[in-house]
Amino acid sequence: MSTNNLDYFLEMRHITKTFPGVKALDNVSLNIRAGEVHAILGENGAGKSTLMKVLSGVYQPDAGEIMMQGQTVSFSSARGAETAGIAIIYQELNLIPDMTVAENIFLGREPQTRMGLVDFARMKKEAATELERVGAAVSVDAAVGELRIGQQQLVEIAKALSLKAGVLIMDEPTSALSATEVERLFHVVRTLHKAGVAIFYISHKMDEIFALANRVSVLRDGQYIGTRDVSKVNAATLINMMVGRDLQDIYPKLKA
Repeated sequence: MSTNNLDYFLEMRHITKTFPGVKALDNVSLNIRAGEVHAILGENGAGKSTLMKVLSGVYQPDAGEIMMQGQTVSFSSARGAETAGIAIIYQELNLIPDMTVAENIFLGREPQTRMGLVDFARMKKEAATELERVGAAVSVDAAVGELRIGQQQLVEIAKALSLKAGVLIMDEPTSALSATEVERLFHVVRTLHKAGVAIFYISHKMDEIFALANRVSVLRDGQYIGTRDVSKVNAATLINMMVGRDLQDIYPKLKA
């Protein structure tokens, strides 16, 4: 086996995943550094979300390996990935509307007193700390269902950070946000980036990729096409990588 490149905090090597009748991922390799925003780009069905579900323990790969800080890891469940410091925020938020903000952040991991009871005071205090970290001006006692979508998303990020996540996966995070909420999310992403969190950012919005990402990787039909430094690539090149043909072939000039 080749020696791991310790410049990378995490590597996915030769990941393959097949569902009945469909090869969703075909020998895909990807890596990320600590403190990097690595965008993942591709059309619907390219394999972006499947790859991230493999990384986050939702799916197990048919072939390939995952390495973190030079060590091979494997996850039989999402909880296993979370324990290793990998958290994912889905496009459809995974929160329970009738529970409070604090209860959602620590769901299944509630701090306990010496008597084995839920330590609500500690839970609220720690939840408030994580909410402050992401700039979420919401009460820890508020029911999540009463919050705006943008506020709920910040709760999801606070939940991820409470897991001490070193790798954060964001899947189309701005799809349901207002312009103001998008700007707030961008601020949070940049803050986490500076704090050393490795962020995989799935988006089909070019302006977001150029605003946030250090590198961008393109998938097409379940295959890895390539990785580019965002500072050295343009939208036309990325579209070509996504669809496999030049922009003028997609939108041919009309004859006069």
